[in-house]
Amino acid sequence: MAVNDGVRQGGRSVRAANRRAEIIQAALEIISERGYRGTSIAAVAERAGLTQQGLLHHFPGKEALMVAVLEARDQWDMASAATKGDPWPLETLAQLVEYNATRSGVVQTFTVLAGDSVTEGHPAREFFENRYEHVRTALADSLRKEYGDHLAHGLTPERAAPLLVAAMDGLQLQWLISPDIVDMPAAFRDFLALLAPQKDDDGRQPGEGSGLSDE
Repeated sequence: MAVNDGVRQGGRSVRAANRRAEIIQAALEIISERGYRGTSIAAVAERAGLTQQGLLHHFPGKEALMVAVLEARDQWDMASAATKGDPWPLETLAQLVEYNATRSGVVQTFTVLAGDSVTEGHPAREFFENRYEHVRTALADSLRKEYGDHLAHGLTPERAAPLLVAAMDGLQLQWLISPDIVDMPAAFRDFLALLAPQKDDDGRQPGEGSGLSDE
């Protein structure tokens, strides 16, 4: 009996996980079509073949569903980068910004929720706190892998990482408002170039040795 109960519970868990994935996919489709404000629980439920009450059994509200969409987006992005736990190359980050320029609905959802999450008790607050902490660490690792411990103007990777996050999110906001004026991928590559350490006339970064022995 205990074994059968475990099998039934496992089957329910798999079905629930599959249903959540279907709901997230439906939400992503509607976000892509209508943007954040045009996405409603009713529309997502209809697309997923559920009643609103059935959807709310899996996600207690729109904010919780949107956070799940963003979490899924991050997982998909990590899988597509295929870095196997290594720091992302900066070129991969630049390509991700280019990809984001093709999915304005998801970028809009991220931007709206990020702004709203600054209020205490917002459902997305914990997600963004954890995400920004992780992203700052990951970007510092990426900058160190690319440039070493010393970037332009004496910045360390840890000091530059929050600036890189700010550039990415700030460019997204400007691009959403003025997509015909702000070239988000190009501007991001320009910012990366500003962080790159300057080389001397011999092509070495400041602080690099000549490789010659002092003897």
